[in-house]
Amino acid sequence: MSTLRFHAIKKTLDRKPIHIEEKERRSELFGRNVFNEATMRQFLTKEAFNSVMAAIENGTKIDRSVADHISTGMKEWAISKGATHYTHWFQPLTGSTAEKHDAFFETIGNGLAIEKFGGSQLVQQEPDASSFPNGGIRNTFEARGYTAWDPTSPAFIYGTALCIPTVFVSYTGEALDYKTPLLRALYAMDTAAVAVCKYFDKNVRKVNTSLGWEQEYFLIDSALAASRPDIVQTGRTLLGHSAAKGQQLDDHYFGSIPARALAFMRDLETECMLLGIPVKTRHNEVAPNQFELAPIYDEANLAVDHNSLLMDVMDKVSERHNFKVLFHEKPFAGVNGSGKHNNWSLSTDTGVNLLGPGKTPMSNLQFLTFFINTIKAVNDNEELLRAAIASAGNDHRLGANEAPPAIMSIFIGEQLTNVLNELENVTDGKLSPEEKTDLKLNVVGKIPDVLLDNTDRNRTSPFAFTGNKFEFRAVGSTANCANPITVLNTIVAKQLTDFKVEVDKLILKKEMKKDDAIFNVLREYIKHSKKILFEGNGYGEAWEKEAKKRGLSNHRTTPEALKAKVSKKAIALFEEMGVMNKVESEARYEIEMEDYVMRIQIEGRVLGDIARNHIVPIAVQYQNRLIKNVVGLKEIYGSEYKKFAQEQLNLIEAISGHISSINSDVTKMTDERRTANLLTDFEQKAHDYCNKVKPLFDSIRYHCDKLELMVDDEIWPMTKYRELLFTN
Repeated sequence: MSTLRFHAIKKTLDRKPIHIEEKERRSELFGRNVFNEATMRQFLTKEAFNSVMAAIENGTKIDRSVADHISTGMKEWAISKGATHYTHWFQPLTGSTAEKHDAFFETIGNGLAIEKFGGSQLVQQEPDASSFPNGGIRNTFEARGYTAWDPTSPAFIYGTALCIPTVFVSYTGEALDYKTPLLRALYAMDTAAVAVCKYFDKNVRKVNTSLGWEQEYFLIDSALAASRPDIVQTGRTLLGHSAAKGQQLDDHYFGSIPARALAFMRDLETECMLLGIPVKTRHNEVAPNQFELAPIYDEANLAVDHNSLLMDVMDKVSERHNFKVLFHEKPFAGVNGSGKHNNWSLSTDTGVNLLGPGKTPMSNLQFLTFFINTIKAVNDNEELLRAAIASAGNDHRLGANEAPPAIMSIFIGEQLTNVLNELENVTDGKLSPEEKTDLKLNVVGKIPDVLLDNTDRNRTSPFAFTGNKFEFRAVGSTANCANPITVLNTIVAKQLTDFKVEVDKLILKKEMKKDDAIFNVLREYIKHSKKILFEGNGYGEAWEKEAKKRGLSNHRTTPEALKAKVSKKAIALFEEMGVMNKVESEARYEIEMEDYVMRIQIEGRVLGDIARNHIVPIAVQYQNRLIKNVVGLKEIYGSEYKKFAQEQLNLIEAISGHISSINSDVTKMTDERRTANLLTDFEQKAHDYCNKVKPLFDSIRYHCDKLELMVDDEIWPMTKYRELLFTN
């Protein structure tokens, strides 16, 4: 065993579980470090408090003079909690969070100083916009950008810093973050959904989008992770032969949580409670050393912030427990990868879940209205929804018999399929009183109040209805939830807007009653959207053929999928709904394509380095040992030595073949990378990296993994899968 592997494994085996005492109840810890409503009541004047609440509930702008009062109260609270600095906390298009800490400290002359934090520092700051991904919106000599306070997501204290959630926009106003388009999409959804809700309840004033994410991840001992240059630099293993035992026994899923992992989880949950992240569920996932964490549902903007914050907190807490958290969608070959299911629903300020059937036919009709409109929105925009979850990491996972395929489809279950079939057969035109009564009693009235136990689960479906919500299962584990939720809200808001126009037109022009008009429009939507509904096995080849017949897209790679983001249809959609203008859409497309290129580029460089500087030298070293053995046998047995050395000779020849193939493929990969790097067209560069550079990864890995099975374990340089996945 190599020295590095030996010390890494020994260090891991010497670890002792960290025992954590939990003296306080979770409910007592919850939100303690959050500037929430209860805290604001204590530290703000009545005018300042009412101003913040009006901004949260109604989107009312906060006056700058009032902002000074708010900042004073926020500062006093933060200092009382031990904070020394403040920062605008935002989510640039890097995929992680960003922050710049400034001290409350200010000098006032004569050797005196005070703690200061004014309204201007709270409301707005100016980070360098050209240093973050911007898709050409900002040049280096045009660096100015702004972060602006988002009062709908409460400030919080992490460590000794007061973190203020903000949006990030350029000097010319374009969004440079995930939050800005999300807030616009949530506003568009609120506006469109409230208008439709008025058909059923005139008292509805606001519709909120709910989001419950499920975060999957791997926990690897930090010493073992540090011994692998591929994990350190890319977040995943680029080579490594599968262990004899993987997940085939299904013994890890929902099993007893290992002691070290449980200690990490308990510590993490405490941090989450303090930060107001309502985590509730924890369990072992399918693959060895894979786990999942899930919170209670929350308003979408806050839920997105919580998930981004959580991933940062997980990194920090894992260090205390000598773990490395791997969020990559496919960190290990041969076992399941990780996703981040996004559970999405809509609720009114009157307390109604619009995707939860009620107890009366009328509330069921409201459910069907939002249910069917969502189906049609996905049907009409399936390529855009696929683009929303495209990434280099997710390409490894989608359709790999462990996650939904790259083909977008919707699973709704047998019962609701039957309901839609009956609704589709409603007589055209106005309904007679008998037909209307029959429809409401026999179709709409059939839907139970709770569908959670009446719809099966289909893990192969990328977008499934699961009782009172839709579950977008295809989202990758590293993704910022804002990306898919922005797209989903935009397409559904557009669909609800169109639906209202069609219903109102039938009411006015054909003098139909409201229910008749709604039924007629929904019936046509069902007929139009049948191609997106699929109840079967999404992993099979039969579904690929069937999907092609139905006209559904099957974009297997990120460069293919992302093109939908800049189609004329998509740009027009985002502009119409006020979510993104053409410049912002095109910038995001360029950023995501360049991100894809850079990730594949980094992986190629790391793989080439490991193959040539770690694997090949060790293979040669072992081969020399075998040659020495053969020479010794020849000296002993003379011309008959082959009787005793044939296996060694075969092994020497096999090793030579693998070494030759590795060197040849690494050279080809390097040449292809250099050729691609000369391209000025970022689209062509992405396609070349995808189709010419990346395929060579598999060949290089194949030969390296074969050598792992041949070379003496004592000298093999890389920590193996059996050690990474089964050493706790």
